Amino acid sequence: MAKGLDVGTMNILSAQQDGNDTVFVQQRNSFVEIEYSDMAEQMLSRSEVLHIRKDDKVYVVGDDALNFANIFNKETRRPMKHGILSNDEQSAIPMMKLIIEQVVGEPAYPDEKLYFSTPADPIDSDLSTLYHQKTIESFLDDMGYDAEPINEGMSVIYSELADNNFTGLGISFGAGMTNVCLAYYAVPVMKFSVARGGDWVDEQAARATGTPVDKVTSIKEDDFELDFTTDVGGVEGALSIYYENLLDYVIENIVKEVDEEDVEEGLDVPVVVTGGTSSPSGFEALFKDHLEEANIPFSISGVTHANEPLYSVARGGLVAARSDEDVDHDDGGNEEAEAAAANE
Repeated sequence: MAKGLDVGTMNILSAQQDGNDTVFVQQRNSFVEIEYSDMAEQMLSRSEVLHIRKDDKVYVVGDDALNFANIFNKETRRPMKHGILSNDEQSAIPMMKLIIEQVVGEPAYPDEKLYFSTPADPIDSDLSTLYHQKTIESFLDDMGYDAEPINEGMSVIYSELADNNFTGLGISFGAGMTNVCLAYYAVPVMKFSVARGGDWVDEQAARATGTPVDKVTSIKEDDFELDFTTDVGGVEGALSIYYENLLDYVIENIVKEVDEEDVEEGLDVPVVVTGGTSSPSGFEALFKDHLEEANIPFSISGVTHANEPLYSVARGGLVAARSDEDVDHDDGGNEEAEAAAANE
């Protein structure tokens, strides 16, 4: 047994193998505060709503938080911001612990291998990911796991590009950040993040239209399409505008980083895009159009969108964890397993 864990700003997901199937467990990474009463807590418990009580407050956590926020006309609170633990939220650590415990469960045996995603330091911000990474690792180690960090972009490579010998450009469009990794035979050639993602799109669209951010998020997640036929004055029109701006920004930074890393011009690699922010219909076509207009100094053999974009990072962590376990149980190992284990 082994597990992969995607520690995302919007969602936290785990992946583990069950026979020939991969099983995913997911919770929204958010919470909302409501007034405590005996009746309220009884009803939450009876309905199996994930919550914790602290003094005279009850915190509804995970998937139900957004529903409660909309009902009570409140904003959800988020343990993470810009891809890492939020230093503005005093309750971030206990909420994250509760959600992670619900998502990964107890280890099947002591020191079960678990790879969890961690973003690269953003190139457009002075944010550091080290504290976030070490804190999550501590949570998991205390639970009894043998936890290892895996770069989020590299996790996409493991998840989606096994048939291409783990070679290609993986881009994870998350809520707090967008992570990019170029790998050659499972060896990262370039990896970075930018501090823009789905949250940035939602915040800009909310500001432009005077709509609460949670409402914008709900609209985006409810059959929103990037077809550019929507009235520009509405929320969907604003979302389309800022989605397009996000893609331009990410591609612009890919070109910049490729130039700075002096990547070999003779490369011919596939590109795979994934992440919850890439879920709207029309995203793949829009990304292809903008990528074709960019002056990237290596050849691109094709652009694909992950079949299950929300699950890619967790699945990639599972691939790395299982490969690492194979190495542990086989002194000689094999080249592919060793490459997948050596993600950092």
